[in-house]
Amino acid sequence: MRRPWPSPYTPAVPPPAATVVVSDAHLGQVPETVRDRFHRFLQAVPEIGDHLLINGDLFDFWFEYRSVIPRAYFKTLVAISRLRERGVRVTLTGGNHDRWGSTFWNNELGAEFVRGSTRTELAGWKAWVGHGDGLAELTSSSRITHAVCSHPITARLFRLLHPDLGIGLARRFSRFTCARRDRPEAVARAAEAQAGYARRLLAEQPDLDLIVMGHTHKAALESVSPHRWYLNPGAWMDGCKYAVITREGPELAAFG
Repeated sequence: MRRPWPSPYTPAVPPPAATVVVSDAHLGQVPETVRDRFHRFLQAVPEIGDHLLINGDLFDFWFEYRSVIPRAYFKTLVAISRLRERGVRVTLTGGNHDRWGSTFWNNELGAEFVRGSTRTELAGWKAWVGHGDGLAELTSSSRITHAVCSHPITARLFRLLHPDLGIGLARRFSRFTCARRDRPEAVARAAEAQAGYARRLLAEQPDLDLIVMGHTHKAALESVSPHRWYLNPGAWMDGCKYAVITREGPELAAFG
């Protein structure tokens, strides 16, 4: 019988009313030491907040097949399941490396999966949340790649491949695309383009308090106006960075 969610487990000490935001862990590409530190971070989350928002690219590649899951991510999925059992709400937004999620997250882990962007409330603030890919791409190749990979037909065709073949091809493609992160000038331009998008969105939607993105791997916390912010927690894979949103507002942090 499928376990009911939310979990009936109630922590002895309720977690603080805060949202913990992490992005771009790229598990599967990073060394095992980085993965293991991420698992220790998950264990510590209940001491920091009552809601974990994983804002894209948790895995270097994720595709939700009907009957199998990638075995390399088993320990991470178990760690997320244990976090849910401790009463922490978990939300995942799909990034450009793991947008192909579906019902697995809710049915098997009790976590909410958001394929694209969403409007929600984080620690009392009205927020727009999205990984950030496809919103402020600077090159035609990036725009084409995003359009092709996000198209439903691409997912249907990919599903026809055997998982060993499909995951292998995706990892090779990932290594090729990730090489662009080694160019600081390109990262800086992408980060500024993303910040500009966030400023415009806040200007166009005055009811929003907070824009949360990832993708650029460059941490940012910009106060656009009083009590209105653009937040990017940075990349977990680059220094174990994350952010915390409380009733007082967002702040950047790093896991020691």
